[in-house]
Amino acid sequence: MTPYVVDSSVAIKWYVAEPLAAEASRVQTGPHPLHSPEFLDVEVANILWKKVRKGEITRADADDILAALKVVPIAREPDINLIAPAFDLAVQTDRTVYDCLYLALAVQLNGRMVTADDRLVNALAPTPWAGYVLRLADVP
Repeated sequence: MTPYVVDSSVAIKWYVAEPLAAEASRVQTGPHPLHSPEFLDVEVANILWKKVRKGEITRADADDILAALKVVPIAREPDINLIAPAFDLAVQTDRTVYDCLYLALAVQLNGRMVTADDRLVNALAPTPWAGYVLRLADVP
């Protein structure tokens, strides 16, 4: 089964009602093994911080989500092993190193990076890495 590398745009939808939450849930409960860089937890925490600041969720809700995220069955890969290939991909694709951490892991695992970031998917479409990216809306 093809490994799925999930980014924070997918993981946040496991806990917060947003568009494509049903598709994100299918990714979480589906047959594909889930992976992410360790950085996933930092990015989700930052998203939660923004939501608390905007009054979209409470601090208690954010704390509960962070606790729940820690036990999600997802293989977190050490960031240190992904930084050099992510930097190389960022230079080649003109995308952020943050996004390319997930892409580098998908390439390393010969898997698919699942993301709700349409701009990222569109930017990678004409590149050799397009086959490593799966738009969340297109998850079967």
